[in-house]
Amino acid sequence: MTSLPEDRIPVIVGVGEIVDRPKDIAAGLEPLALLEQALKRAEADSGAKLLGELGSLDVVNFLSWRYRDPEKRLAERLGVQPAHCYYGPVGGESPIRYLHEAAKRIARGECSVAAVCGAEAQSTATKAQRSGIDLPWTPFAHDVEEPKRGAAFQKPMAVTLGVFRPITVYPLYESATSAHWGQTPREALAESGQLWSIYANVASENPNSWLKKQFTPDEITTPTPENRLIAWPYTKLMVANPTVNMGGAILMTSLAKARAAGVPEDRLIYPLGGASAEEPRDYLLRDQFFESHPQNAVLGAVMDLVEGDGRKFDAIELYSCFPCVPKMARRTLGLGPDVRPTVTGGLTFFGAPLNTYMTHAACAMVRKLREGGTLGLLYGQGGFVTKHHGLVLSRQAPKQALTQDTSVQAEADRRKGAVPEFVTEASGKGKVESFTVIYGGKGDVEHGVVMMRTADDARALARVPANDSATLAHLRNMDRTPVGSVGEIVTAGDGVLEWRVG
Repeated sequence: MTSLPEDRIPVIVGVGEIVDRPKDIAAGLEPLALLEQALKRAEADSGAKLLGELGSLDVVNFLSWRYRDPEKRLAERLGVQPAHCYYGPVGGESPIRYLHEAAKRIARGECSVAAVCGAEAQSTATKAQRSGIDLPWTPFAHDVEEPKRGAAFQKPMAVTLGVFRPITVYPLYESATSAHWGQTPREALAESGQLWSIYANVASENPNSWLKKQFTPDEITTPTPENRLIAWPYTKLMVANPTVNMGGAILMTSLAKARAAGVPEDRLIYPLGGASAEEPRDYLLRDQFFESHPQNAVLGAVMDLVEGDGRKFDAIELYSCFPCVPKMARRTLGLGPDVRPTVTGGLTFFGAPLNTYMTHAACAMVRKLREGGTLGLLYGQGGFVTKHHGLVLSRQAPKQALTQDTSVQAEADRRKGAVPEFVTEASGKGKVESFTVIYGGKGDVEHGVVMMRTADDARALARVPANDSATLAHLRNMDRTPVGSVGEIVTAGDGVLEWRVG
């Protein structure tokens, strides 16, 4: 038992998910309807009537449809007027951040019932657009500005060369990290395939998954017409799948409220604490690409939170938009390559409702802890290895009050080295810092991109033309990383730097 005031102890009491697979496109549910259904399912899961007392409502940003003030529209549907009613910016870590912030709100006594929810209906929206079908949804809010995403924060040269989207930026971390770890590209790819196969196996057993199919490591990493290369070395089965319709919700109360409402004790899962930190939005302002200082600081903090008492995590969810992220995280956590990195199934196989995957991961973690085990770690990240948040959940009540100051930004910044100057003009020799090769829809090479250091150690981006077969072969050598190799810098007719093997 805990001696803390029960009205200041946050506890998760209900989780709800919905997957929509309409036979008729026009019958597909819009995001607002998915949100409402997920919340009602979370309330039903708690076994108590709690939504009417909602004092805090966080809605994860969604991109498949646009509304004016979706959080207020949702509150109206629920018939509530929460004091805290928030619709946030883009970010894959945001569900974990909102859960953590809601828990802090309850711990401060600002509310006794809180909810976090998110939904996407991209599958239906895409099919309707392709079929020319007008969906009977809330009218699309064309006057609402589209949320800022990758290109809005990147340098013009990154946009020119196509390395401003997640699928083309994460491979830069993939190449840099594997080289730093002493792996050949073949070894790194094998680790990715093995890890992703574990995610697929978990997804195949999750009733809420979009894709319920097991895949072998080779099936995941081997390019085929159905599993084409998208950005070296990632195939279609190694990247997030956003074309889904799903919603998720978590309902949280104070322990006093849960007990007064009659929620069974074996349904209660407690947030113990967590940490957050981030990088600059412009990824070219980072000191290097073989580790993430904010990720390391966040994961170090959550380990300190539990290991000080000699405890370990019984279950973990490592964010899985691309293999480099959980590969980095499991090393920081001191876990081996045979780690079970998910309770959900991953953004490729469970599905990637864009910013709200970790809402579903939280639902899965709650169910997992209810079944057995004591401690669970939820680690989410957003942007381009940019925003990081970790949260520890427990089946046992906390012994200490939830800490309010949970930023470890100062520690992340302390570890950061000097950031090289970025240049768009250079000549002479260039050393590969990282790279990728971008492919077209039919599996053909569009061009390669090399992130390099110039002779005076400035950073630059350079193109490798599709017809430079020798340099492309050098970049895609499976038995020796090109990271660290030196080549010639030239300026093409359009003023863009190009790099070729020396």
